[in-house]
Amino acid sequence: MLDLLGERIPFYEPAAKIATLAEARKLSITVSSLSYATVNYVLSKYESVEKVKEKLRKFKIISNISALDEDIIDKGLNSNFKDFEDALQYFCALEANCDVLITRNGVDFKNANMPIMTAEAYLASLI
Repeated sequence: MLDLLGERIPFYEPAAKIATLAEARKLSITVSSLSYATVNYVLSKYESVEKVKEKLRKFKIISNISALDEDIIDKGLNSNFKDFEDALQYFCALEANCDVLITRNGVDFKNANMPIMTAEAYLASLI
């Protein structure tokens, strides 16, 4: 989400391809509600608040949002993840029955019970 909306080169292109597939309803994107806050925080350092909100509004049209609730927080707090935010992302993905978690930070998900892929690897798996 951050690579796409932040147009972060060289990671933007594969993220944009995934977004295009979601827009065409060839796949489904689910992101945690936490991702909206994180992306807003990061992008607002470089772009106007209104521009960032507009990007988030457009992204919301092509994505589903998984809830971040008390159960997810408890799972994250009691997990063996070193990074709390990674734990929250992971448990949100599990709760939303996602097939794969797409991240460039795969090393922090080594104990995951679901496939963890980069955007590039995910696109390659579709072929």
